[in-house]
Amino acid sequence: MQMKITEQPNVMNYNGLRHIHPEAKIGQNVTIEPFTTIGADVVIGDNCWIGPNVSIMDGSRIGEGCKIFPGAVIGAIPQDLKFHGEYSLVELGNNVIIREYCTLNRGTKASHKTTIGDHSLLMAYVHIAHDCFIGKRCVLANGVTLAGHIEVGEFVIIGGLVAVHQFVKIGAHTFIGGGSLVRKDIPPFVKAAREPLSYAGVNSVGLKRRGYSQDQIHHIQDIYRILFVNGYNTTKAVKLIETTIHPSPERDNILNFVKSAERGIMRGFRHMNGKKSIIVNGKVTNEEVQQSATSFMGRLKNWLGS
Repeated sequence: MQMKITEQPNVMNYNGLRHIHPEAKIGQNVTIEPFTTIGADVVIGDNCWIGPNVSIMDGSRIGEGCKIFPGAVIGAIPQDLKFHGEYSLVELGNNVIIREYCTLNRGTKASHKTTIGDHSLLMAYVHIAHDCFIGKRCVLANGVTLAGHIEVGEFVIIGGLVAVHQFVKIGAHTFIGGGSLVRKDIPPFVKAAREPLSYAGVNSVGLKRRGYSQDQIHHIQDIYRILFVNGYNTTKAVKLIETTIHPSPERDNILNFVKSAERGIMRGFRHMNGKKSIIVNGKVTNEEVQQSATSFMGRLKNWLGS
């Protein structure tokens, strides 16, 4: 087991300016910068970089190739009055980046661990509370705050200063606009924004980046048009999706998520800027948009008639 300690010869010997417990298990080619504290019950994988002024506390498990920036606190006990010192962990996958002043708390007896998936990026000042699960390749922008027991699917992007209520579930490939308050579950493949949080379309850009075809994206849009745009309640929308949309992994993923949403799902499409919504042929539409469409059809008929 080899540990690389960065030094600046001829300036100062930093060996005495960090505390690494002798029982900590540290892999090969690990760089640990000055003024960092590492507890006894800590495992750090190979090829990690631990910046200055980092605290890695008991119960921390850090995978290979991770980078942890100054001021981060990994493995602090939960901020939960029900926690009574039970053994628990915080687990980071491989190639995770933790930026400045992030705080990641251990689990409680509910699940005994908090998990961050491979290749995820947590930007500065992110807080991950106890018993959260974050899937692989997620991006949490600056100041995101997750309360306890939150589940986040893979490839999720959460904008800056988003706050998420405890026990919320966020589906895979979701994009959440900055500054949002998330109180309800968010199904997969969508964009969510506005206040209160509402459906803002399918995350087509993210899906294209992940290799989804245009036909798959259109298929997902058809599903969410029924669930969120056409004005049906959730129960009726689910029945219509089951009977009118052909089966697919995406359809089944969405339906299973909606049916298991204990907190309920976010609102459907909401009109913008106070414009009145009306229903045309069973679909919710913006009054201004409807007037524009009617005007266009009138001009088209006149043109065809001439």
